[in-house]
Amino acid sequence: MTSNFTWRNFMLDEVKQAVTDRALDDMRTRLDMGNWTDREKVVLTCRMLAMENHSETLAGQITVRCDDGTYLTTPLAVAFDEIEPRHVIRVDDSLRLLEGNGMANPAVRFHLWVYRRRPDVRSIVHTHPPYVSTLSMTGRPLRVAHMDATPFFDDCAFLKEWPGLPIADDEGEIISAALGTRRTILLAHHGFLAATSSIEETAYLSMLIERAARNQLMAETLGPVKELDPALARESHDFLLQPSIVKASFAMFGRRVLRHAPDALRSTGA
Repeated sequence: MTSNFTWRNFMLDEVKQAVTDRALDDMRTRLDMGNWTDREKVVLTCRMLAMENHSETLAGQITVRCDDGTYLTTPLAVAFDEIEPRHVIRVDDSLRLLEGNGMANPAVRFHLWVYRRRPDVRSIVHTHPPYVSTLSMTGRPLRVAHMDATPFFDDCAFLKEWPGLPIADDEGEIISAALGTRRTILLAHHGFLAATSSIEETAYLSMLIERAARNQLMAETLGPVKELDPALARESHDFLLQPSIVKASFAMFGRRVLRHAPDALRSTGA
């Protein structure tokens, strides 16, 4: 009985892997991944996050590390829902303005600590969306209890104490250390941060974490939340973070932005 069961499981795993490999191969060749510059991706990220209520105040930043060691970001006091290509600025690692108008949000300073610790990170988003902010007030971490939350399985750190306004070196050191090697972090009494190797992946996780927090808070009103089996959660995590899925998801969110704001990428004037 045990031998037959083991063999059957092996065969099922082989079939599942073959189906998965074919699906991923098809995704790489048949899905619309978009064709935007980094500057345009910054605009689209800001706009898609604004549509999800990530930008209700001046809080929230996006940065992109460029190959020359400079950073693209957006200027302070220009809301995510009004960002256009002309607004995107370039700064150095001291936040001195190199290109564009305005000034970087001083809180971008703590992004720089993450970039120093994590050479793999190319893009960071930090915001205070409603459900993430609400969950951050409870003292509880994000829990992976639904398939849509599995991109955060063993990949979302938790900073239990608020270190204060993140515009100084102490806060940057604390947050970057707590993030460690993970892609995301829930910041107690604050919000979240996503830090990945691409603009698309950072935006994708930023969209998903607010939904995960919302679902967790709703579920907790009904009773205890039952987390997923770790092995299955890991499998789903790895699948849903495949580059083809990430890029196709970003393109889908981007097209949604452009349906609502067709001129979002057309502005080039001052």
